[in-house]
Amino acid sequence: MIRIVWVLAVAIALALNTANLFLGDLNQDEGWYLYGARLVAEGKLPYIDFATTQGPVMPFVYAAANSLVTAWGVAGGRFFTSVLGFACAIATAWLAYRLVRQEGPRRLASFAAVAAFALVAVNVYQSYFVTIVKTYALAGLLVVLGFVALTAIEGKLGSAAAALSGALFLSAAGTRASAAFILPVVFLMLIWKRHGKKGRVVCLSFVLGACAAAAVLFLPFLLRAPSALWFALVEYHSGRDVGGALRWVAYKGGFLSRVILAYSAAAVCLLFSLAYVVVKRPSLGRLTFAQRAIWISVALVTLVHLLAPFPYDDYQAMIYPAFAAVLAASLIRLCGQLWVVTGVVVTCMAMALASPIIQSWFIGKRDRIWWPLKEAAPLTVLRETATKIKSLPGVKDGDLLLTQDPYLAVEAGLVIPEGLELGQFCYFPDWPRAKAEKCHVVNSKMFRDVIETCNAPVAAFSGYGLSIRSPEVQPLSDDETQELWELVHSRYTPIDEIEPFGQADTRLRILVRRTN
Repeated sequence: MIRIVWVLAVAIALALNTANLFLGDLNQDEGWYLYGARLVAEGKLPYIDFATTQGPVMPFVYAAANSLVTAWGVAGGRFFTSVLGFACAIATAWLAYRLVRQEGPRRLASFAAVAAFALVAVNVYQSYFVTIVKTYALAGLLVVLGFVALTAIEGKLGSAAAALSGALFLSAAGTRASAAFILPVVFLMLIWKRHGKKGRVVCLSFVLGACAAAAVLFLPFLLRAPSALWFALVEYHSGRDVGGALRWVAYKGGFLSRVILAYSAAAVCLLFSLAYVVVKRPSLGRLTFAQRAIWISVALVTLVHLLAPFPYDDYQAMIYPAFAAVLAASLIRLCGQLWVVTGVVVTCMAMALASPIIQSWFIGKRDRIWWPLKEAAPLTVLRETATKIKSLPGVKDGDLLLTQDPYLAVEAGLVIPEGLELGQFCYFPDWPRAKAEKCHVVNSKMFRDVIETCNAPVAAFSGYGLSIRSPEVQPLSDDETQELWELVHSRYTPIDEIEPFGQADTRLRILVRRTN
């Protein structure tokens, strides 16, 4: 029976991954992550040659998949991400298995593995965010593997496992910055738990593993481009303006509400576990070191995400697999029955059917009281638009494309002017020129110079273009937006508009450079 449950869960997971790959809404982040990976594949370096908003691991790992992107565009990047996401789900099952196997029989461990896999992979929301090109699939995989290594510190290879765990957690932080908060949690718990000479060796090994990874990943950039590195890891994320106490409270409340909705199956399992403890009062036993480390790490990282100026619920996609593993392990330790595992999978299936993301695969933006069907998937529209741009007279591979929509340049195989690699977030109008140049973004004068002197044969701007100022991430004034558009129109002639296009179904305007 457990094999049937496994086959069902895997089949649904693969179906969700495929649907999200081809039908999932576009996200602006996909563009700059894939474009940065292309630059690395061409020999350029983050922070030194172009701006990025996280650590250096993502562009280097995705550079290995650049041939897929060259062949299939954004779909190639999504395919690579979905492989990482599926690997993360398998690793989550492995972690849950090891958490139970440390003190329980193999049968219960296998039950926990199925439950953990279903909580992660049979979830439309999680599947979407580990299929589109963002940091979550890779960071989540590294976090889970770090905890898997942590479960081995009690064995003969304790020191090696601790060193590997430290390196994996640091690598996760080099992919998604908030993962860095796992490191002090684990380190302090190692100090608290490990006593004697062997304990000191394990703690030291963890630190050395993390330091070695930090030296490889961050030290070269810290020495060559400290300002750009600080911008990517701290300044870019902390400069946003919330806009008042009321909005601050609303954002935090909205974050919690959306997280519960997104992970409703896990919420049901958590409530069931608590109710079972209250009613049955089972012998709980003691939490293992790894379980304590996971619970505290999940809580701390979630708090960090909650306290962000704009706490997007998808931030949790990186830490959720670790939570799913420890939740599944705890649930099976409480009630290790086959019907419980089957119930988890069925609950995940039911909540998946209720996900609004499934509707978004087929239904467009609401028009008053109507829900119109999409004429084409967003990825198809992107591909067709890129083909249209490449077919314009005088456009050839490797030409410049004046745009703040990097995924359009990725899909078309074109090049973005230097300083615009962050797309809609590249414009820091009030920054001094020296600072903007060091961080590889543009200020007001630099942006206007790009528009006035760029020799791109085509310009293309969606609703995200010429409309956002950073670091506050606030709308530009109508006057400034109009001034920028007048500069564009002074050199480019509009030839087409496409709507809906890209993230949020905005209007894309395509313009060609005037010949006179």
